[in-house]
Amino acid sequence: MRRFRLADQMIEEVAPNLQDLLSDAYRRKLRPLCLCQEPCPAMYIAQVGDQYIVKRMPLSGGGHDPSCSSYEPPDELSGLGALIGSAIQVDPASGTAALKLDFRLSKVAARSAPATGAVGSGSVVGDTKKLSLRGMLHYLWHEAELTVWTSRWAGKRHWWNIRWHLVEAARQMTVKGGVLSEILFVPEPFRSADKAAIEQRRAEALASALPPKSGPRKLMILVGEVKEFGPARSGHKLIVKHMPGFVFLLDENLHRRLQIRFENEMALWGADDASHLMAIATFGLTPAGLAVIEEIALMVVAENWVPYESAYEKKLVDALARIRERSVKGLRYNLPPDKPTAAAILQMKPRPVGLYVVPPSVDGAYEETLGELIVSRPEFDTWIWRTADSEMPTLPVRQDRVPHT
Repeated sequence: MRRFRLADQMIEEVAPNLQDLLSDAYRRKLRPLCLCQEPCPAMYIAQVGDQYIVKRMPLSGGGHDPSCSSYEPPDELSGLGALIGSAIQVDPASGTAALKLDFRLSKVAARSAPATGAVGSGSVVGDTKKLSLRGMLHYLWHEAELTVWTSRWAGKRHWWNIRWHLVEAARQMTVKGGVLSEILFVPEPFRSADKAAIEQRRAEALASALPPKSGPRKLMILVGEVKEFGPARSGHKLIVKHMPGFVFLLDENLHRRLQIRFENEMALWGADDASHLMAIATFGLTPAGLAVIEEIALMVVAENWVPYESAYEKKLVDALARIRERSVKGLRYNLPPDKPTAAAILQMKPRPVGLYVVPPSVDGAYEETLGELIVSRPEFDTWIWRTADSEMPTLPVRQDRVPHT
């Protein structure tokens, strides 16, 4: 249970008057301080409908005590560490993160053949100065706390709260001097009874993607769940869940490159009916109102919306989903596959545990870098699964903490 200092008051997360206090603080633009340790990490208040939630500031999770639910693993254990201070620059006063991107948010001329990186290939070249399209999706997922899981949440994570957390995270980020949430489109849950109102809100949200009479046209960013890719009369189309009757068009070249670059993600998605395939894409509208994708990247997530990159990681994510301990999934961002990262962190007392999944075909350089990564965080215990040698080792949790299935 978290405790906060709000102005001159100390309050508990379960206080009966918590909502009244947070509502007043929200209007007064006060920042709560988490009392998990000294110095007290600053937080902010988010409004969800008529409810108020205390959330951690971007990239501040390492400042919380490991026993605090606002804690997050050190950036160095994932691909995030290489981006902080360059591709991602956080203002400590406002808590907003300015993102430098390696993809375009405007287009001058008519569409030509896709440039290198148009399907998110920049996400695997290890660039630390700019954020790739896939890297942005990872960062949104991380800041929306969708990498976090405990079995107590089983059955409680649905698209409506996935969407809210993504949009809320985007409100704390800026791109090209503007707030990311203003150009981010995440479809709202579709209900046939509200079809007309939903389509009206969608048209209003996408209006800025319409081409101007002159000058470069602005692009928007889509984050949505893939329903299917299919052939169109010219090229291909992406159909996104919760958007019936609306398609995103891809030309033949872009679709072909997508199938090659994200072959792994497509195969993992096809192998598990419960998993979801997430797409992030830049797109604009034609004068006729058709949505045309310029660049796209994919990410596969498990049934509980936690990302994974291999069948081995899927097995680990499924095992973590069944335990009561809080886990945080590590993400790769711009790092290439041959650079080791922590697959996940188990947030346990008295010491958190770094979980590492070593692919079957690694060389000595990979093992050496992995060893250096582990040594650099002596405050963590370590669990390693060398997939070429054995089945997945038992997770380091007490058996009475694993629910019966």
